[in-house]
Amino acid sequence: MNASARLKELMNAHFAGVDRAARERTAPVAWCTSVGPVELLRALGYEVFFPENHGAMLGASRVANEVMGRAHALGYSPEICSYLTSDIGSYLLKKTPLQRHGLSGAPRADVLVYSTNQCREVRDWFEFYAREWNVPVVGVTSFRDIGEVETHHVDAIVRQLEALVPTLESVAGRRLDAARLEEAVGLSRTCSELWGSCLRAGASRPAPMTFFDGTIHMGPAVVLRGTREACDYYRLLDAELRERVRAGVGALPRERFRIYWDGMPVWGRLRDLAALFARLETSVVASTYCNSWIFDALDPADPLPSMARASLELFIARAEGPKERYLEARIEEFSVDGVIFHDSRTCPNNSNARFGMPQRLRKATGTPVLVIDGDLNDLRCYSDEQARTNIEGFVEQLEGAPPRATA
Repeated sequence: MNASARLKELMNAHFAGVDRAARERTAPVAWCTSVGPVELLRALGYEVFFPENHGAMLGASRVANEVMGRAHALGYSPEICSYLTSDIGSYLLKKTPLQRHGLSGAPRADVLVYSTNQCREVRDWFEFYAREWNVPVVGVTSFRDIGEVETHHVDAIVRQLEALVPTLESVAGRRLDAARLEEAVGLSRTCSELWGSCLRAGASRPAPMTFFDGTIHMGPAVVLRGTREACDYYRLLDAELRERVRAGVGALPRERFRIYWDGMPVWGRLRDLAALFARLETSVVASTYCNSWIFDALDPADPLPSMARASLELFIARAEGPKERYLEARIEEFSVDGVIFHDSRTCPNNSNARFGMPQRLRKATGTPVLVIDGDLNDLRCYSDEQARTNIEGFVEQLEGAPPRATA
């Protein structure tokens, strides 16, 4: 897509900016979890680094399997998040794809800020660096497996967000300004709306963008949330996608079937899987993963409570019931012919195939489902041959199913 050139410029500028701040002390540097309270950090003038983005880069570049053993040797189990072990191994061995962006490694943080709304590992991950660098680590211990998000949930998270402020102010050397926080929340909300519009373009037939494209174009929604640059980028991408829809241009030359992907990407096989689905003329039109950076609850008129609610409404933080209802709605919205669940070995929090959900979803919607084994970064958990055979067989199964009505 034409927007890809601008995407590359934006991501390079992001890495250069946070690296310059760390080296030249032009601004305080914070590490933040990918769905953490970044708006507080933007309002206080921090340059923000997102180590999960680095983890994905390590996986996509296949450096992860070269470095994670170093973290295992420190006592970090191979069973825990392979983003964590990849990142720590990368730090210890001084080997990173960030070097391609002109950085020697991940920038040193002045403060580390987490939210456990996605998993507990992020706290353990950040505490490693807090010990290494002797810097503060603060965060939010969130509710998990939430049914309906209720007022008492939101109030509890608000109190924890408020408790972060004194440390963040102290490190930044400035007071939190209400107007700047409202602006950051407003920009995050706009970014979220625009990114959501880009993803909803996949409901068109043929889909103008696939899940594999989305994992690349989601970069600004992750690392630049709360900035004007992210909003401008998604206006550009959204316009291009809308033009593709108007012209009937699909991501694939021919789209026979439409798939929904649940769970993490297999980063080290992203290109191979994209090529496989293209050969099978099957478009992966939507995913829970890319939608993780859509925060409908954000409201600049009510910053902290809306940040709290947005963090609790995330798919990954919800109970099985809300997750199933969400997936049923996406199957209908995107006219999905089948659902693939990626059961990621080291990411149980983002794997939804372990408690009978695929079977319940198939029964409720009549939609064929497939579970593939793998991992986000650790390719020892993934079999190319098995995955290819299973996906090819699944598409053959779709060929025998009654065709879906065109949306």
